[in-house]
Amino acid sequence: MLTRKQLDLLEFIHKRISRDGVPPSFDEMKEALDLRSKSGIHRLITALEERGFIRRLAHRARALEIVRLPDVLATRFAGGETGFHPRVIEGDRADRPPRPANAIDIAAAAAVELPVMGRIAAGVPIEAIAHASHNVSVPGDMIAGRGNHYALEVRGDSMIGVGINDGDIVVIRETDVADNGDIVVALIEDQEATLKKFHRNGSAIALEAANPAYETRVLPEDKVRVQGRLVGLIRSY
Repeated sequence: MLTRKQLDLLEFIHKRISRDGVPPSFDEMKEALDLRSKSGIHRLITALEERGFIRRLAHRARALEIVRLPDVLATRFAGGETGFHPRVIEGDRADRPPRPANAIDIAAAAAVELPVMGRIAAGVPIEAIAHASHNVSVPGDMIAGRGNHYALEVRGDSMIGVGINDGDIVVIRETDVADNGDIVVALIEDQEATLKKFHRNGSAIALEAANPAYETRVLPEDKVRVQGRLVGLIRSY
């Protein structure tokens, strides 16, 4: 769900690109939204990116792309204003870690209650998953598909390269199998639980971080047990 300011900024950017073929400047955005400084625009654009409406283009620090419009704006423009087409807009902020493709807006679907099974390490493995501490509401379409689901609170920064930050809530589908490249909950020697990319190489399992500060751990397959695969992410602001 977008705030009023986020919605106003997205609408303003889209109208200017549709009308003039060029995006507004940060000063024009600031003036249009009646903000005191450009830092407020930075925060709004970051929030729109995290929610999947704007994407930063790789290796181009001053370029953003409008990916989609929320239903309320798409309907409005379809009803008579210029239709939506993804366009590049100018920004003035360096590239940052990408947002996971499967992170979605908490208001996108009817909420479902999932148990939060404790904390999971995105860094040095911590204690194994135990019992549910509380519940969290997640969109129904985030858990579409077979199998049980649960949630975990992330601790650590080893997965920031794929947009998973310390304090995020990850939604996990229970499974004991994984494909190479999947982000999984792995239980190491039935004692340590960690969130990492999964890779199998013969009889060895590699648990790979998404942060160059952490080394890939390679373990015998009988020392690693997959407990689930990442299907969604929830972030609070």
